Amino acid sequence: MTSAATVRLVAQRELILRLRTKWFLIGTLVIIAVMAGYVLLQMSVFGDDDRTRVGFAGQATGLSERVATAATELDFDVETTTVADVEAAKPDLSEGSLDAVVSGTAAELRVLVAEDLDPKLRAVLTELSRQEVLTAKLAEAGVPDPDRVMAEANATRVEVIAIDPSDAEHDQRLAIGAIMTFLLFMSINAYGTLVAQGVVEEKASRVVEILLATIRPWQLLLGKIVGIGLVGLIQLVAIAAAGIALALAADVLTLSGVAVGTLVWGVIWYLLGFFLYAALFAGSGALVSRQEDAQSVLTPVTMVLVVGFLAGFNVMIADPDGTAARVLSLVPLMSPILMPGRVAAGDVAVWETVLAIGLTLAAIVLVTYIGGRIYQNAVLHTGSRMKLAAALRG
Repeated sequence: MTSAATVRLVAQRELILRLRTKWFLIGTLVIIAVMAGYVLLQMSVFGDDDRTRVGFAGQATGLSERVATAATELDFDVETTTVADVEAAKPDLSEGSLDAVVSGTAAELRVLVAEDLDPKLRAVLTELSRQEVLTAKLAEAGVPDPDRVMAEANATRVEVIAIDPSDAEHDQRLAIGAIMTFLLFMSINAYGTLVAQGVVEEKASRVVEILLATIRPWQLLLGKIVGIGLVGLIQLVAIAAAGIALALAADVLTLSGVAVGTLVWGVIWYLLGFFLYAALFAGSGALVSRQEDAQSVLTPVTMVLVVGFLAGFNVMIADPDGTAARVLSLVPLMSPILMPGRVAAGDVAVWETVLAIGLTLAAIVLVTYIGGRIYQNAVLHTGSRMKLAAALRG
């Protein structure tokens, strides 16, 4: 059997074994269910917080469309409806299903509210009432076409020129980047730890001795990393895709192109990050022969990942295009977590992405050599924990 076929066989075994476990299916479904519940909560509890519901009664009913149009121009969410009369609408005001009831004539509007009138709605109604009064006065003054005069007046706009215009989509881009950063951290940490646990299990059960009688250590290690890495990739894509679909369905996400692009970059950086850390996790796991001792050797690797995530995440949230974020995202141990978030949240130059990928690939070669050497020298060692220096010497 060729080396490629051997690695593929080991990877296939790990992939099928892990995918069939209950924890994989249940864990994935639970995470997606939690996301769905959160989106539904946003829709049911917080979805209408920025919407003002206005009822119109009597002659004021004819203003409902004009109020809705004026509110749209001001980026103000108004839902209009017709009510029988003001008295009949009072219970709706008390219950909160209506925020205001407008009655009277256009020139003399009356607004009934439960407590306070929304300032934006007040401005819209006041402007419409003023326009009606002004149109009437222009007609009294003998202006031949008062409607045309009002149309010209309303068409007047103030031109605003910003030296450094703000990005209206900045918050949403930053949220997408932060979510992908968190998912990558969780996936790399969880499945890297799973690689180490798999190594310890095979040592404790003495299965590794049987396997290494027929295949080489590097083939077993590479197959294990590839197989478990694919399991993590499947879960990451499933969760991210479900999250994007739920957010689009709930109209929470409008930047679908950014979200899909972030997912693509997330897949690329997950593969780079997993291969970078998996060899370290595997080498660390090979130093011990019992699951009870695994945590002591995994803590240093986990701490590097956690500290890098916390430091990089906070820097990215503060300023994704700042000097600190740019520098940290080029550090190989942090690039897989930070770079996808920066791509979504900011404006990353092509040379930065190419340099980060190049440095990470170089780090993967170095780390894989070190981790593979530790694994090869320590995987058949039984008994007490093997010292790192001894494992490196062989």
